[in-house]
Amino acid sequence: MKTLFSLLLCIVIISSCSEAPKEEVYVPKEYSIEQFYQNTRIGGGAFSNDETKLLVHSDESGIFNLYEINIADGSMTQVTNSTEESYFAVDYVPGTGQILYSADKGGNEIDHIYLLNEDGTSTDLTPGENEKVFFGGWSADDQFMFYYSNKRNPQFFDLYKMNTDDWSSEMIYQNDNGLDIGDISDDEKFFSIGQPITTSESKLFLMERETGEMTEVSSDDAPGNYSSSGFSKDSKYFFYTTDVDKEFTYLVKYEIETGERETIFETNWDVRYSYMSENEKYRVTSINEDGKNSLVMVDNTTGQEVELPDIQDGDISSVGISESENLMRLYVSTSKAPGNLYMYNIETGDLNKLTENLNPDINPDDLVSAEVVRYKSFDGLDIPAIYYKPLTASPDNKAPALVWVHGGPGGQSRVGYFSLIQYLVNHGYAILAVNNRGSSGYGKTFYKMDDQNHGDKDLQDCIYGKKWLQSQDYIDADKIGIIGGSYGGYMTMAAMTFTPDEFKVGVNIFGVTNWLRTLKSIPPYWEAFREALYTEMGDPNTEDSVRLYNISPLFHAENVKNPIMVLQGANDPRVLQVESDEIVEAVKANGIPVEYVVFPDEGHGFIKKENEINGYGKILDFLDQYLSGEEEVAADS
Repeated sequence: MKTLFSLLLCIVIISSCSEAPKEEVYVPKEYSIEQFYQNTRIGGGAFSNDETKLLVHSDESGIFNLYEINIADGSMTQVTNSTEESYFAVDYVPGTGQILYSADKGGNEIDHIYLLNEDGTSTDLTPGENEKVFFGGWSADDQFMFYYSNKRNPQFFDLYKMNTDDWSSEMIYQNDNGLDIGDISDDEKFFSIGQPITTSESKLFLMERETGEMTEVSSDDAPGNYSSSGFSKDSKYFFYTTDVDKEFTYLVKYEIETGERETIFETNWDVRYSYMSENEKYRVTSINEDGKNSLVMVDNTTGQEVELPDIQDGDISSVGISESENLMRLYVSTSKAPGNLYMYNIETGDLNKLTENLNPDINPDDLVSAEVVRYKSFDGLDIPAIYYKPLTASPDNKAPALVWVHGGPGGQSRVGYFSLIQYLVNHGYAILAVNNRGSSGYGKTFYKMDDQNHGDKDLQDCIYGKKWLQSQDYIDADKIGIIGGSYGGYMTMAAMTFTPDEFKVGVNIFGVTNWLRTLKSIPPYWEAFREALYTEMGDPNTEDSVRLYNISPLFHAENVKNPIMVLQGANDPRVLQVESDEIVEAVKANGIPVEYVVFPDEGHGFIKKENEINGYGKILDFLDQYLSGEEEVAADS
């Protein structure tokens, strides 16, 4: 009896010891969509002439307006009070208190440049009804503004020079060949001219203004992608980035008189951009390093790298250096908080935080940090992705999940803050933001892999992202959906039509559903890019139309088996509303649940907070009903 009791006791002890203690799970507070969109987005950051203020745009008022930030104490003063259209900061007019800003109408992307006078009145400096313009900088003497406009021909952008005394303008380069006019040398003798060939190849020229002579910087013997990075102040040197003979883009210095070249910065990631400060004391170079930004700043007088301030948990996404070269404004972001502005005094080393853009009601500890992961696709290719795991997810509390697909084609999901993602993760949804083949940032070979393979191999990368999610023991393998905007919206609908059993729901945010229509109806000001786009996607006016028909979800809508949601801006010039109208009608004809949200005052991307709250809040409602609540819905129906 004693032996039996001892044996039973031993079994109990072994059994108890074999049960691993349950991991304690932090349960975050859940926040409403209104709370997430009480965060503030901010952009711009031009220094005032006396370097006491920064000009920014912020959506604190509900849409973007202009604000000035006092550098000394961080106080913020609202400058404009628009309630209809968003205003975006361009710059201060040199030597004055006047301000330039840009705006379109309801998201139609027909941007104009406006002058805000010191008395508060505004003047449209580019008033052509269908005139789209871009700011091109100031002349070396600050007396003229350069800008690009398509008012002469809606297909091409000419270069103009506007006198800041009376705001009269003259055309200084007529663009008849679909070229991209880039940088202008300080002596105004040279322009850089780009010519897109494909989405992964271009040519680059220097044009001498007086003679019109074009010198090719690129080479037929060394094809690749080329991008202008400006001129030296003495106009002797031209800088550009290229990926010729390499996987990643690097920075080159080109001597205009001799044509000699020197690689001045290279690493094993893409150089995103590079520029010099006003008096060339510093060069700032941005690197796209595995889905996040890194910056290198060099003191040109010593050749030594400048140590940038270390901000805990912060990623410096961009910097701007004042004309005196004493001050530097920095945008610093994390996956847990919107980008904030800091001011760094280069001389003293003082660092001051100017903004706090996360809603103070939200505890950052309740949000999640993004993680870079990789998984194998169907052919063994490594696919990078940005992953957000809910804090509550565990084997005992399995989470539903979404595969998130970025825009493009050729875009990239990056580490950073996005309110919608954090909102969904805060409410229990895991999100895997895939960078399928064809995404930028991972070398030119990877970038080209989806050319004329859209809706096929890139879709398989998304499906294998789903498989990766299913392999995590804290994910509910039966409750995985797909979501994306623009090209990601196309991928969502491709998944729901071509592989209808893979994803339980699809959320299509202004995605292409009919490539034949979209490629024929691209905005006229995309004319210079048209052939490059056709080379990647296919030409709808040729035999490529057969393949484009076959990869267009609209023509296969009868295959859709699972619920979808569609969000669309009525003024979208890239993906017309009819694209969404037709796919919604076609899927409804199957008897499949469809949620459709159209915003009459938005374009390709939603700007107004009330619309984001309305539309993005409905995404969670949709997911709660048809994804995480799927079994209950099925039982009720």
